[in-house]
Amino acid sequence: MKIAPPYLIFLGDTPIAELAKTGAGLVHWRPERCLAQLRFTGCAADLGVAEMSVGQAANAGARTLVIGTAPPGGQLPGHWIDTLEEALAAGLDVASGLHQKLTDIPRLAEAADRHGRQLFDVRHTDSDFPVASGKPRTGHRLITVGTDCAVGKKYTALAIEREMGARGMKADFRATGQTGILIAGEGVAIDAVVADFIAGATETLCPANDPDHWDIVEGQGSLFHPAFAGVTLGLLHGAQADFFVVCHEAGRQRLSAGYEGYPSGDLAACIKWTQALGALVRPEIACAGISVNTASLAEEDAKTYLAGLGEQNGVAAVDPVRFGVSPIVDALEKAT
Repeated sequence: MKIAPPYLIFLGDTPIAELAKTGAGLVHWRPERCLAQLRFTGCAADLGVAEMSVGQAANAGARTLVIGTAPPGGQLPGHWIDTLEEALAAGLDVASGLHQKLTDIPRLAEAADRHGRQLFDVRHTDSDFPVASGKPRTGHRLITVGTDCAVGKKYTALAIEREMGARGMKADFRATGQTGILIAGEGVAIDAVVADFIAGATETLCPANDPDHWDIVEGQGSLFHPAFAGVTLGLLHGAQADFFVVCHEAGRQRLSAGYEGYPSGDLAACIKWTQALGALVRPEIACAGISVNTASLAEEDAKTYLAGLGEQNGVAAVDPVRFGVSPIVDALEKAT
């Protein structure tokens, strides 16, 4: 799916600012795509961009209304439908990362058909993907992996893509989750793909390219997660990555979000197993660095901690938020 910018980011009357993380991610990573925000009275979130109505945004050139917040339960509030219908009538497409599909809401489906607009349910896919071929292909690919879910795989991938772009390198972020797709404007929600086709969908997402081009593939799940390791492995094989970056949160010892009975992955074990499993399709696969969320540490303690990790594992260790990812990109440039 390809979602046309610029965006009018719809926040509705979301009651908690943190629920608008999709909108916040768009403004942070793709400010040039974000024309304005649309909020109802009582909205707790503010993305710091211009305020516009549907009509004002349409006149200013907006092409897609993006739902930038996630109501509890992932269901679209009924009182938002009028605004989405108004956007379709004004000539905008509508994109959503919610669990509830826009296309399953009769009023919106009918309005989109009537006005010749598209509804993008980025968490869902109707595409037919091939079974992976496993055949070697040109171009460079890097994938982010993690010791757990929610340890910065998307953020790290985007930070690497941005640093490469600043250096004039050819690089594209390849989105595999709903927020990443909205940031990139295209991609595949890999957790919605039937298991047999995950690797094939990933091959489609990052096909053969110029020899000096980089595809930076957003990782999902973790090889150490009892529920989501299958998605991680399918991505790893489909990406056929030359390099990977391991993502971690300082101090996290147990898997989060209901899996606290399981230990989170050990960094050294994550490097070992990612290399071993990735070597099936890319024997030369190597770790390019470690990316750590060090928010729980004071700045000097974080620097000491990262230096120790780098020395222990023989690769650059960074916090992409605090210190950037330059050491990792330096290593990638030297290796290629």
